[in-house]
Amino acid sequence: MSVHIHAGKPVRPEDRINIGQLVSDYFFKTPDVEKAAQQVSFGTSGHRGCATKTSFNQHHIVAICQAVAEYRSTEGITGPLFLGKDTHALSEPAFASAISVLIANGVNVVIQQGALSGGGFTPTPVISRLIISHNKAQNDDSVADGLIITPSHNPPSDGGIKYNPPHGGPAEGSITQFIEQRANELIKSALVDVKQTPYNLALTSSLLNEQDFIEPYVIQLEQVIDMHAIAKAGVTIGVDPLGGSGIAYWPVIAQKYGINIEVVNPVVDASFAFMPLDKDGKIRMDCSSPYAMAGLIAMKDDFDISVGNDPDFDRHGIVTKSGGLMNPNHYLAVAINYLMTHRSWPQHCKIGKTLVSSSLIDRVAQKIQRPLSEVPVGFKWFVDGLGDSSYAFGGEESAGASFIAKDGSTWTTDKDGFIMALLAAEILATTGKDPHQHYIELVKELGEPCYGRVEAVASFEQKKVLTALSSSDITANTLAGEKITQILSHAPGNDAAIGGIKVTTNNGWFAARPSGTEDIYKIYAESFIDQKHLQSIISQAQKMVGAAFKAAGL
Repeated sequence: MSVHIHAGKPVRPEDRINIGQLVSDYFFKTPDVEKAAQQVSFGTSGHRGCATKTSFNQHHIVAICQAVAEYRSTEGITGPLFLGKDTHALSEPAFASAISVLIANGVNVVIQQGALSGGGFTPTPVISRLIISHNKAQNDDSVADGLIITPSHNPPSDGGIKYNPPHGGPAEGSITQFIEQRANELIKSALVDVKQTPYNLALTSSLLNEQDFIEPYVIQLEQVIDMHAIAKAGVTIGVDPLGGSGIAYWPVIAQKYGINIEVVNPVVDASFAFMPLDKDGKIRMDCSSPYAMAGLIAMKDDFDISVGNDPDFDRHGIVTKSGGLMNPNHYLAVAINYLMTHRSWPQHCKIGKTLVSSSLIDRVAQKIQRPLSEVPVGFKWFVDGLGDSSYAFGGEESAGASFIAKDGSTWTTDKDGFIMALLAAEILATTGKDPHQHYIELVKELGEPCYGRVEAVASFEQKKVLTALSSSDITANTLAGEKITQILSHAPGNDAAIGGIKVTTNNGWFAARPSGTEDIYKIYAESFIDQKHLQSIISQAQKMVGAAFKAAGL
């Protein structure tokens, strides 16, 4: 994809969304679930859509919440449901819709103080932490779960909602399939089986409770990050929350631990008009994008470490004086190398990575002699391992990761942008070198990767073909001049289907898989030789995918 002429530049008047129209569309447009684009559909991070496109409307939310209430009843989940929202425009009306349905179904709903008066935003990792802390303290069967209303880093026009069951992490496929199917049935039957309490009455219900989520999370941070080391070293941290849900947390963290933190952008604006435009000229709060992070990158020399997060704070962006914005793969490798050599975790604890993350992580794992587990795309594959601490770390190439506490206990089972951001400061504080400097040392020893990703339009039928590919469908013996050493259709870490194919050599690999939410397929590739070799891998990968489509008559 070519870079838009206005990428990295300020938002123009024509780039702004009409929030009033968007909210009106949320309440008054009715989805037709006979159309695939208007159905409830959970991808790797819940259901997302746009009210104007009739893919995220009040019908979707009340149906999803009713389905969640029914799932809770089926599974005997009787504890509180922690409900959070981010700063997107559609999150506010969706939050109200969710409360009206959950209260009508007799669910004990717990929300952040101030959430009913336009504030009280809650990050995804905080919901995960609340669920885990509550369930760990319970001596009965009254376990908790949670809902987070967020479309993550998606543009301002989008809305989203995701369900975290009692394990605290993203819901697994069997759960999301139940929610999808039931929600679409409810919409198709004109919501006749959806229970709803009028919102003004729901607000007076004894089932709705407000709590301060901020202080407990902040107090517990020292269980997972060496906050004392950061404070003692005097590390200065510049923070751009990108207008997201964690904005109120940073000042509390600074005060609690005596850390020099400056929030360089304290604005919360549902239009996100303060954002530099992303690569494609759209407003997108992607903290791994150098275009979206242009403002913070320009300030890199003002702080020892600068960090950014997406609106629900499950992703991280790390900016250093020595190297600017770090590639997410590079930071994952550094974080893993540091944690595994600076924490007293058992030797059997695994390093978890998705199959499209850099093979530099494989080389790091081999260097430090720690077990590696490679799983399909989606953080849900790390939930069990982080939950029982058999995984010390779980991370994916899209700048999302979490890891266990210093004592080896579970921290979160969802991505946590706070701890990944603070870890960068800890690394600098304890070693005297920032993460980019550590990356340079790693690649001098292990080789420097060239990483790329391309996308192409794909029909529903083509996506089905790609999903069903097996090793026997690949007849080539070499890839970009090297002998193919492995062809995978299932992830080696858990033998789960990857929904595509991965082909590896000694110095490179590619993975091809269809998008779960768009009519495209993606090719991820990496070379430890050079950019020319990377492009050769991508070119051959495209030919292999094309041959598979042709063989299927497509």
